Amino acid sequence: MTNGYHIFIVEDDPWYGEILQYHLSLNPDYKVTKFMNGEDCIRELHQKPDLITMDYSLPDMNGAELLKQVQQVNPNIPVVIISAQEDVTTAIELYKKGIADYLVKDDHTKDLLWNAVNRIRENQALKKEVEILREELGHKYEFGKIIIGSSAPIKKIFTLMEKAARTNINVSVTGETGTGKELVAKAIHYHSDRKKKPFVALNMAAIPAELLESELFGHEKGAFTGALARKNGKFEEANGGTLFLDEIGEMDVNLQSKLLRVLQERELTRVGGTDKIKLDIRLIVATHKNLAEQVKQGKFREDFYYRIMGLPIELPPLRERGNDLLLLAKFFLDEFCKDNKLPAKQFSTRAKERLLKYDFPGNVRELKSMVDLAAVMADGDEIQEEDIRFSAPQSEEDIFAKEKTLKEYTNQIVQHFLNKYNHSVLKVAEKLDVGKSTIYKMIQEKEIEG
Repeated sequence: MTNGYHIFIVEDDPWYGEILQYHLSLNPDYKVTKFMNGEDCIRELHQKPDLITMDYSLPDMNGAELLKQVQQVNPNIPVVIISAQEDVTTAIELYKKGIADYLVKDDHTKDLLWNAVNRIRENQALKKEVEILREELGHKYEFGKIIIGSSAPIKKIFTLMEKAARTNINVSVTGETGTGKELVAKAIHYHSDRKKKPFVALNMAAIPAELLESELFGHEKGAFTGALARKNGKFEEANGGTLFLDEIGEMDVNLQSKLLRVLQERELTRVGGTDKIKLDIRLIVATHKNLAEQVKQGKFREDFYYRIMGLPIELPPLRERGNDLLLLAKFFLDEFCKDNKLPAKQFSTRAKERLLKYDFPGNVRELKSMVDLAAVMADGDEIQEEDIRFSAPQSEEDIFAKEKTLKEYTNQIVQHFLNKYNHSVLKVAEKLDVGKSTIYKMIQEKEIEG
């Protein structure tokens, strides 16, 4: 595209301005317009230049004054200051006010400016690409696309998600494993005013308790053994956007207290540090536990519970969604066939009846896994009843069909519960009443898969 990138040069020295204009115009993509003073530049800002380079000492105003007026019209225009004086203090002040670069006039300025413009243009292109990707994510996470269904429970969920997206209220998403809690959190984020900022997710059950504080709040170099460099935590990564904490019910009570303080003060201090970091985040939490019951049992702080609850969204299990199950099954089947370049398939009447009779303890996640397998097993263009294979727990008869050692049975049991609870070591340790270190050791020794 010829003359696609418009650059303003503001320079009161005609000879020097001509040199810069000629040099930049060597790139046929650049359209370069030159001005002798700041007022002329301001009058032409309606042309929406992509970049402005300006002399610091102009006849009608200095660079700081012109920068201020440019930013009042459009704060997103990158500005490069060119000065005859190598004044570090002035340069620092201008960088604080948002200039893209500061160059000193000498024999190398035109080449430095060429490199600066190329760098700025690349950064603008990357930012634009990120914006486009976020817009695409917004479309991807449209409510009706991430949650397929038209049942009354699902319509209620859509209403709550819309209310959440319109505000910055904290959100708590509850529901059985596999109901799509993280997808709901992403959809709320990408339909809110924060959609151009980060969405950061952390599964609390997947991180050992002794590492969680550092993972959330970050740490300074030397804060503990192995802290070889400063690390930003998830809160800092999500600043300006949304932090999604999955399995919040697994959080240690002592850490709940620290997290409560961060949420109240809207600031944090990294582990081993003293600097206070201001925060602006929307918090979304998720759990399959009944937190109110956890509070009664003293396993969850009451003040923390009320701080994070915000707008509660309870996702219904698949077995309570009626014919949504068949809509979802058809969606997953079409998606799998398309992604794997298979001919379009459909479910037979008997196959649909088989689906509707099953409770799907693994919910939507289990349904998708079952549909993918059925699409592979089907010989023709129709899924038959025998193509549908459920991954339900084995019966007692199946478990003891083959004699095994006690260790083999133990490994089988632990592996079953790991699969059932989404590989949450803490959850399995609680259910089986064994130490989590025992399970970690079994994984390390490759007796089971973590």
